[in-house]
Amino acid sequence: MSERYKAFEHQAPYFITFTLVEWLRLLTLPKISDIVTDSLKYCQQNKGLVIYGYCIMPSHIHLIVRSEISTLGSVMRDLKKFTAFRIAQYLKTEASLKNHYRLFQKNANASVRHKKIKVWIEGYHPELLYSSRFFYQKLNYIHNNPVEAGLVQHAEDYYFSSARNYAELSAPLEIVMESRELLTY
Repeated sequence: MSERYKAFEHQAPYFITFTLVEWLRLLTLPKISDIVTDSLKYCQQNKGLVIYGYCIMPSHIHLIVRSEISTLGSVMRDLKKFTAFRIAQYLKTEASLKNHYRLFQKNANASVRHKKIKVWIEGYHPELLYSSRFFYQKLNYIHNNPVEAGLVQHAEDYYFSSARNYAELSAPLEIVMESRELLTY
């Protein structure tokens, strides 16, 4: 991985994105979204992951996070590895989704690093959030992502988004909330 895509500032907030191979639209399926949210909760409770914002889109995940215990890179590596295993395990047992499992196998065959399956595109593309302005620019971006994609009319209507936390609605993940005044949606 190039130096450009590493998180060097320990305990600083980063905007990160990771994506399913071939941009498969699986992440909001009920069982798969449970795998992802349960894994993020585990990282919050056991690996020191602090989440300020998130949006789980059908094919990719945006997070604004920092790590209090280990490096962000190691948390993301473990998260992606575990979710890849669990997602693949689930797809293998679901007749209607077996074609997706075969796509993960095909992507592994084309990869040097992956032996059996490749669920995620490599990397997580961390961007250091070096100012409040940049932080809120990214937070507004991830909250508006489902609106721009035509999935909902209002950011807080998208269940898999921290826009719901900021609107004080039920949400799948707990977050550390920053000031609402700089939100633009």
